Amino acid sequence: MSQPPPEPGPVRRRTAQKQAIVPGQKKDPARWPRRLHGGTRGADRDRFAGFLRAQTTGGLLLVGATVAALVWANVAPGAYHAVWSTPAGLGPAWLHLADLHVTDWVADALLAVFFFTVGLELRRELTVGALADRASAALPVAAAAGGMLAPALICLALTHHTPGAGRAWAIPVATDIAFALGVLSLAGDRAPAGLRTVLLGLAVADDLGGILLIAVGFSNGINPGWLAAAAALLTATALAHRRRWGSPLLHVPLAVATWVSVHAAGLHATVAGVALGLLVRARPDPGEPEAPAIRLERHLSPLCAAVVLPAFALSSTGVSLAPSALLHVVTDPISRGVAIGLIAGKLLGVPAGAWLAVRLHLARLPDGVRWRHLVPLGLLAAIGYTVSLLLARLALPDPAAVEGAATAILTASAAASALALAALRTPLATVGAPGTRGSSRPAKQAGGLAGPIPQTRRESDGGPAGGQEPPPASRLPTPLPTQPSTQPSKQPPKPATGKAVTGRSAARAARPRF
Repeated sequence: MSQPPPEPGPVRRRTAQKQAIVPGQKKDPARWPRRLHGGTRGADRDRFAGFLRAQTTGGLLLVGATVAALVWANVAPGAYHAVWSTPAGLGPAWLHLADLHVTDWVADALLAVFFFTVGLELRRELTVGALADRASAALPVAAAAGGMLAPALICLALTHHTPGAGRAWAIPVATDIAFALGVLSLAGDRAPAGLRTVLLGLAVADDLGGILLIAVGFSNGINPGWLAAAAALLTATALAHRRRWGSPLLHVPLAVATWVSVHAAGLHATVAGVALGLLVRARPDPGEPEAPAIRLERHLSPLCAAVVLPAFALSSTGVSLAPSALLHVVTDPISRGVAIGLIAGKLLGVPAGAWLAVRLHLARLPDGVRWRHLVPLGLLAAIGYTVSLLLARLALPDPAAVEGAATAILTASAAASALALAALRTPLATVGAPGTRGSSRPAKQAGGLAGPIPQTRRESDGGPAGGQEPPPASRLPTPLPTQPSTQPSKQPPKPATGKAVTGRSAARAARPRF
């Protein structure tokens, strides 16, 4: 008979216990070697992708690309324009891709990826997001409608007699979601949480309006054959999503063919990106951990933040900062109309649309948002950048007018950002808003799950509400009445708050306590 193995030492015993596996049970994935999970490289990659997905990161990268474009265009203007105007045609002439330049590929191809993510976001918001419920969607949609109509009317009134103005009225209708949310994040806890929800819904509805405007108003010579081909490809894509055929080997060729067909049909190619994004499912199937729209948006957002939008800013914002160019914004009717339309139009139209929807009982203000918050909301909506620059390229035939409009967009967006931050940081916009630094009331949870805010007796009786400083004699709320006790109290009754105190009680109250 063989001898039993010797008893292992304490170190080997602990190692054997860690590595012990119960028969029939799989090994715990948490004990797998780190290299199977990708190690620290995978964790760093996920952390970097999450950093790029943040709205503030997209805004910072856009600012960096804009500054780089301005420096490049003002230090070496010849090299800047030579790089972006380089011919980069591709394919036969019947594809309508042979006469494109580098800047056209950025505006038509790369920006289509960004608009695909916009379509995914629209599908998510319309299905399970802030725009899914009609009552919740009414306020941002009405604010976006007012914020598009007022700037267009103001710009049209200032430029309709100007030669070469074209359709400049369409330029100030857009809102840049990345810049606007980035500026709002700089306000910190001074901005109520509901304001971000309204701004996000407003920007999404504004993007949808701008896309419809591009599709309807800026289409040159629609080709029926290519339009029918694009419709057939979109139908095939929708059928593939319905049949749950999710292979990239199928969807990527369909997406490229749809983009080529839409471009050749005479529509702007970014319309293809939005249409493809709207076809993706936003609700997960039973047993599916994540819906395809949310998964694609999560994977493509870092690409758009790090590559697509900075490349578009680098190719479109290289304008001159000479004093004559800045003076041109004031003297030129088109540039002046774009700048005034952005700031004044959004500042008037966004609050007016929201006020009208509330007064007609179509919507209500979210928790924590007051009427005074609609002023910084209108200023944040005046930050028009990506879509405004694209509309300037499409609406104005003269390159000099496009450069002047781009200067006006940059100037107005910078001014609107500064004014919005100033409005959010003033006590008028913060005092009394639940969940803000200047408020004494707690913030409600989303969906009203926290119930009504508990009131003290002095508030319910008509006393000063939360957010106002109470008088010194009544800093503490009056306690609620309790049941009288049957046993006699050994301590004398305390004097009521706010009444005159005399005698022994006054002497006791005046005595210092240590």
